[in-house]
Amino acid sequence: METREYRTIDKSEWPLRGEWDDEPDKVQWQDEATGLPCLIVRGPVGALCGYVGVSEGHPLFGVDYENVNVEVHGGLTFSDFCQHSDDPSRGICHVPGPGEPDRVWWLGFDCAHAWDIAPVYWSADRYGWEASYKPLAYVKSQVTKLAEQLAEYCLTKRCLSHGADRGPC
Repeated sequence: METREYRTIDKSEWPLRGEWDDEPDKVQWQDEATGLPCLIVRGPVGALCGYVGVSEGHPLFGVDYENVNVEVHGGLTFSDFCQHSDDPSRGICHVPGPGEPDRVWWLGFDCAHAWDIAPVYWSADRYGWEASYKPLAYVKSQVTKLAEQLAEYCLTKRCLSHGADRGPC
């Protein structure tokens, strides 16, 4: 999968300037260690969200996020197929490379929890001074951590249910 970055959101009306002003609003890439497709997408409140896709044959393909036990910022808050759009710069979907599946199941998390600054609604009264914005580098590290866990889950399930030399992944 080709790495792509999109900058489509006008942040000039947001109440505060910050590092989000210079960040892309969507990034897609393939995790080098696991080969899984990855996304970071800016959500409607300005916070970044991270996603990893698993294809058919992975034991978590089609599994609701509430039934997936992984450790990632704030826990999983999303699971679904691509949210297709005519505009690849928007939505939770990727542009697959030749021979790569476009039907993947995305598992994701958001960085708009308590003590996370959502730039669209930022105010010291709302968040207090203890809150922090989760920047692109942090979210990418969490996406990588999620990809590792999903790949490990696949290997563990393959070894347990199908033998070490074959399986669905």
